[in-house]
Amino acid sequence: MDSIIEVNNLTKKFGDLTAVDSISFEVKKGEVFAFLGPNGAGKSTTIKMLTTLLEPTSGEVKVAGFDVGKQESEVRHSFGIVFQDPSLDEDLTAYENMDLHGVLYGLNRKERKERVEGLMKFVELWDRQKDLVKRFSGGMKRRLEIARGLLHHPKILFLDEPTLGLDPQTRNHIWNYVKDMNQQEQMTIFFTTHYMEEAQRIAGRVAVIDHGKIIAQGSPTELLAQTSTQSLEDAFLVLTGHEIREEAPDNWSMMRNIRKAKR
Repeated sequence: MDSIIEVNNLTKKFGDLTAVDSISFEVKKGEVFAFLGPNGAGKSTTIKMLTTLLEPTSGEVKVAGFDVGKQESEVRHSFGIVFQDPSLDEDLTAYENMDLHGVLYGLNRKERKERVEGLMKFVELWDRQKDLVKRFSGGMKRRLEIARGLLHHPKILFLDEPTLGLDPQTRNHIWNYVKDMNQQEQMTIFFTTHYMEEAQRIAGRVAVIDHGKIIAQGSPTELLAQTSTQSLEDAFLVLTGHEIREEAPDNWSMMRNIRKAKR
């Protein structure tokens, strides 16, 4: 199976702070890959570099065969993205949010109409297409963001804490949609989560980053064997420690930056 994400000796420094320290890993085409780590470990910085929103200090990154530093437009067209912070326009309807995204990615009117209807039916929101997003629950907004991220036929879907704050039933539905899309279209899924049971259940492979370094990689079963534990949560604690980590401030607006880059 070919690699669709290739990361070699990737480093990002902010002055004297090394946020990501010479990490290397690969994600195979069609794989469901979990990227895990405590707060401030370097997850968000890494994802920003993979999605062209942050320039690496050194190292090489290829996404869908394109060089992140030299082929930004091609890279951006190859992925969809759903990040932790909401990025929907709540004063637009669900349909208008989807249609606007299609325009930004250059889909013609006929294709936009077909894709919007198909994807909104897929996430069970077609009957709410004319409702303002401000009236949606958190779970409905997440479902709409996933549908929007899939609109332009991406090869990779990046999900950053997609189920944070949602009830267990909604979390289960979100992952069912993601698994279905992965199986139906062989779409690569790259996700982060603080719910270790999700990663253990969903991911085919896992990479754990801490203090800017990759400290473990492998299938959930391999990580359990490596740490002599019975759950991925316990394995995670063995690998990263039990101390509480402070949440690092992060004011990035992912979709806004992508939209600006598209203009």
